[in-house]
Amino acid sequence: MINKVTLIGHLGKDPEVRTLENGAVVARFSVATNENYKDKNGEWQSITEWHNVVAWRNLASRAERDLKKGSLVYVEGKLSTRKWQDQNGNDRYNTDVVALSLRPLDKRENSGSSGAMDSFPSISDELPSTSTQPAANTNTAKPVVEQDDDLPF
Repeated sequence: MINKVTLIGHLGKDPEVRTLENGAVVARFSVATNENYKDKNGEWQSITEWHNVVAWRNLASRAERDLKKGSLVYVEGKLSTRKWQDQNGNDRYNTDVVALSLRPLDKRENSGSSGAMDSFPSISDELPSTSTQPAANTNTAKPVVEQDDDLPF
């Protein structure tokens, strides 16, 4: 089974960050994605979809530090649906994207970087900051060779 979401969009507001009683840090923010198409009259239309994103621990701290309203961000994660009851006892559901990695895509001011590709995620973005693993050196990395699998598609 696969539960994977990839978003590139703009933040609707600054991340809301809080620390839970157990010390875990959680950030919540919304990301807007747009889809543009031509309608039957040949007019361009745009649909904006809003996604609720939840980031935990180190990612929450990074979101608080690096993201603000309007920021362009890359988010990779999984869908998670929560069931809860409102004050009238009615069942309600919320579906969130639980971030597993995130990366600001806005151009950095005073940065020596000249390539846009520097903004896209790398393997080092997926490693926790407390990891003892060394960061991947992309200059010596060997190409990934896909192996046959039993998937029907």
